[in-house]
Amino acid sequence: MFLIVLLVSFILGKYPISISDFFKAVINQVYPLEHTWDAQIDTILFKIRFPRIIMAALIGAGVSVAGATYQALFQNPMVSQDILGASQGSAFGAGLALFFSFSYQTVITSSFVFGLLAVVLVLSISRLLKADSILNLVLVGMMIGSLFSSAVSYLKLVGDPTNTLPAITYWLMGSLSAIKMQNLVFAGPLIIIGLLPIVLLRWRLNVISLGDEVAQSLGVNVRAMRLILIASATLITATAVSVSGLIGWVGLVVPHFSRLLLGSDHRLGIPATALIGGTFLMVVDNVARLLTTSEIPIGILTSFIGAPIFILLIAKNSRQQLI
Repeated sequence: MFLIVLLVSFILGKYPISISDFFKAVINQVYPLEHTWDAQIDTILFKIRFPRIIMAALIGAGVSVAGATYQALFQNPMVSQDILGASQGSAFGAGLALFFSFSYQTVITSSFVFGLLAVVLVLSISRLLKADSILNLVLVGMMIGSLFSSAVSYLKLVGDPTNTLPAITYWLMGSLSAIKMQNLVFAGPLIIIGLLPIVLLRWRLNVISLGDEVAQSLGVNVRAMRLILIASATLITATAVSVSGLIGWVGLVVPHFSRLLLGSDHRLGIPATALIGGTFLMVVDNVARLLTTSEIPIGILTSFIGAPIFILLIAKNSRQQLI
């Protein structure tokens, strides 16, 4: 399904491309062919659609895996990838750069840095308060996230209503329309670097999700594992938000759907979550591109689609528990 959606995503668009022209253009990148297709196709495929579609797949996969990781770490299926304030920190970083009318690349960098900073603050405050429990970590995360959200609101309040306010508001809605090859070169490797430790340590998520005492009795260094997994999930979240803005519900809904299909074994669940998340965001991005003449921010669509799906998943899970 992932590969089918990937192929269809390249073909669909305001300028549709036939399957034969698509394969000719792709093969031509490796082995030169006689140029029998429209010259615009190369530009559309490799400069516009390629970075956007690959970025959608990576963000969907990364954010979904980050959400599944946090749900296992905090033993709570209702948390998502922004539980420790990474998304809110990234939003403030982007809003701050937009407030001062910095360049697009500076907006991305500022968003990425503040996303990481938010989680560093959460971990530092938790350590300072000697509050290592999961509940206290979540509470500190909520506090830091709330502070950054308030700071974003203040930027919107004092920003120029004709330029700054619309720019911040649109960025907060989430979009992949501005993705270029340099964004893929920046964000792609970072998301993959964040995914690798989670994929390699996914079997330990099964143990950690049983509770700290059980995990320690089985020889798992819970504190070290939690730090590595939080750092990896934070890297993914901050990177994704820095290039796409806020895209909600993906990290919450997709792990539930994966568990519904394959159960709670993270050895299978993490790879499945990545594939389902990447497929889901590519589909939603296609809808955002094609539904109307003016592109719909993808964050709006993920909320419209994700919320009803989440309700259905909860209802189905409740019926299964009653049976």
